[in-house]
Amino acid sequence: MAKPIHLKCAVCGNQQAYIPFEPAVCNACQSQWLEANYDYTAFKREILRGIPNRPSNLWRFQDVLPLENPSALDLYPAGGTPLRHSNRFAPDLGHDTVFIKDERYGPTSSFKDRQAAVAVAAMNENGIREAVIASTGNAAVAYAAACARAGIKLWVFMTSLVPQEKLREAALFGAEVIRVSGNYDQTKQIAAQFAQRKNLLLDRGATSVPARESMKTIAYEIVEQLGWRAPDWYFQAVSGGMGPLGVYQGFKEMFEMGLISKIPKLAIIQSEGCAPMVRAFKAGKDTAEPVIPDTRIIILSTGDPGKSYTYLWNLTQRHGGVMESVTDLEAYSAMRTLAKSEGMAVEPATAVAFAGFEKLSKQGIIGKEELVVINCTGHTFPVEKHVLGDQWAVDVHLSKDQSPAPREGLQAALENLDEKTTTVLLVDDNADDAHLIRRLLENKKNYRMYHAKDGWEGLSIARQKLPDLIVSDLTMPGIDGFGLVEELKLDPRTKDIPVIVVSAKDITTDERKRLNGHIEALYQKGSLPTRKFVDQVINVIEDKIDEKSKE
Repeated sequence: MAKPIHLKCAVCGNQQAYIPFEPAVCNACQSQWLEANYDYTAFKREILRGIPNRPSNLWRFQDVLPLENPSALDLYPAGGTPLRHSNRFAPDLGHDTVFIKDERYGPTSSFKDRQAAVAVAAMNENGIREAVIASTGNAAVAYAAACARAGIKLWVFMTSLVPQEKLREAALFGAEVIRVSGNYDQTKQIAAQFAQRKNLLLDRGATSVPARESMKTIAYEIVEQLGWRAPDWYFQAVSGGMGPLGVYQGFKEMFEMGLISKIPKLAIIQSEGCAPMVRAFKAGKDTAEPVIPDTRIIILSTGDPGKSYTYLWNLTQRHGGVMESVTDLEAYSAMRTLAKSEGMAVEPATAVAFAGFEKLSKQGIIGKEELVVINCTGHTFPVEKHVLGDQWAVDVHLSKDQSPAPREGLQAALENLDEKTTTVLLVDDNADDAHLIRRLLENKKNYRMYHAKDGWEGLSIARQKLPDLIVSDLTMPGIDGFGLVEELKLDPRTKDIPVIVVSAKDITTDERKRLNGHIEALYQKGSLPTRKFVDQVINVIEDKIDEKSKE
């Protein structure tokens, strides 16, 4: 039997009974940091015996998971993922003892599979047949798959900003998917209201004992895979913070059982566009102020981490650690570097952790001889366009049929390949307008085209691809055309790229002054037929190419 003996408050020490699916809140001080306590003496004996006759997944550690009788259940497999030595990514930064905990080998390629496995097993054990979850993507897919196997109906609430591939994947497993036009914090509120009105179980993330306890199996696996020793550092990208809180609990239990000699330092990495924890940490505060997320890495878009930050802050003060943020562009760059150096395709949220490691390494915070483990999860394919763009391959046409090309044909193809292609970036949230302009431009010449759906994406692509011309809409969500132009002109890499601004509304005198001297031309939608507008765009391109050739 593995049911917790009791819950103990880490703040005031109060002990209380564990009641499945009641929010883990201290009856004495209202703290949400309650730790489940088990029969550790019996479990340690099993570990010292080599944990015989156990599966090679997370159920290997079922003695410290909150289920009454795990062996009686048809358990959903998760965990048991490999720990890989970094052969090129970390050594290129001067580190030889960095390991990657490869959580991509779960049922849905995410460390959230662990959470879903334990939470859904607990639902099954307690006769729950319908549940609700709010998610930024990975947890929704993991729960949908686990609930499908258990025959539990799942309602999934996700922000509409989540990649459509993840929405469809959750629906494929039979979940009822509700798309919310708002941020993740708003989505959580709607999900909670829906669950309350329908009297359904709501998965509560960090305050759910089964969900949080599942994560400590990562720590147990790491220590066993390292020969029963603890790393110096554990890295993880975070949104709400439940993952590293759970992983810490595993290290703490092993330390108190005398199985390891130290508790690793935590490196908490966030996306710069949604980094309330990092802001508070660097300000020396033990509480985090909520922020409005402004990142394309939607999985990490929890603007209000609540008490989770305070608990993580306490851990870093007690055992050492750091919180750092990286830009979306740094994350995408690390994503590409990891693929090329380790042959690992990961999601942007994981790339945030690797970009954070790279940043902290260069700052000298991570010692060259320290043993580091980085959590790796997810796969890149729903978002590879942000890394590779649309023009990720170059076509070489030798002949219309499949016959061998004549020498002169091959030479012409190679010369054409060597010729610099004119690159145009379209920044427009109206896909129809962008598609029409793109098609008309491509009919004129073999331009290399990129399309950004908003100003932030446009800025990122501009800095990465350095196009010959940018055509931008003026009114867009997030950063508008004015902000985009100003950011472009402030960056030495992009300040000389000509910009054509297109507006659907009348431009005021003040707005014209704001743009004056920073753009090549200003057009109002509808003032010119689209074809004539495209002809004028081409004239600007050709004029700029002529100017370059004369320099």
